[in-house]
Amino acid sequence: MSIPSEGYPEAAAVSPRLHVVETTDSTNALLLRAVADAPDEHPHLSVVLTRDQRAGRGRLDRTWVAPPDTALAISVLLRAGAVPMHARGWIPLAAGAAMCRALRTQLGAHDVVLKWPNDVLVDGRKICGILAEVAPGDPQAVVVGAGVNTAMPAAELPVPTATSFAALGETADEDRLLADYLTGLRDRVAALAVADGAADGLRDEVAELCATIGAEVSVALPGGGALEGRAVGLDADGRLVVESLGVETAVGAGDVVHVR
Repeated sequence: MSIPSEGYPEAAAVSPRLHVVETTDSTNALLLRAVADAPDEHPHLSVVLTRDQRAGRGRLDRTWVAPPDTALAISVLLRAGAVPMHARGWIPLAAGAAMCRALRTQLGAHDVVLKWPNDVLVDGRKICGILAEVAPGDPQAVVVGAGVNTAMPAAELPVPTATSFAALGETADEDRLLADYLTGLRDRVAALAVADGAADGLRDEVAELCATIGAEVSVALPGGGALEGRAVGLDADGRLVVESLGVETAVGAGDVVHVR
């Protein structure tokens, strides 16, 4: 695994602690352990970053693995004490919006959108997934992990529904991507805190970026079964509202498939 000789100076100007590791099983797990062992040494917006993650985790305990030097795995610590508990469901959506904007800056010739709750799609294929976890024993600390497919060739993509910068014929400016993402995440979380948890601005932004809203969807529910209907919006807690047979249901978790 190669770490750029120039480092990540733009990202380091945003984060108070940017720890680049050659390899790790999971950046989220590494940062969670570090926060537990030395909380005072890890301020808000501390970052762990690698190009070689061996056992990353996604939503619903799925694994996320990429060949070395083909993807960025990024974990960010958020000291979320100023964000009311009822508003913290917006944190993964804030991360998704921040990443979507950062990717649009570099992939402006492509269609970059959110898929609820926290995937970023480019031209209809997944380029990034996000997972937020509360630190054990410290409910005020949230670690947000993101994996971005950068130099992964099309032949190495894990599924046909995935994509990467390389598969799109593009080259990622990793430092700029990181700096833009961290800045956007920082500002959106700060806005939640300043507004005492009122997420109206973020709700409008996510709704504008999110291709799920307005689509016919099938949602595989955590307890089993599926909900099929039209995604019509987000509720005050960031849950997806699905209209089915004239009844609106708010879904807080589940795998979403865009039917059309």
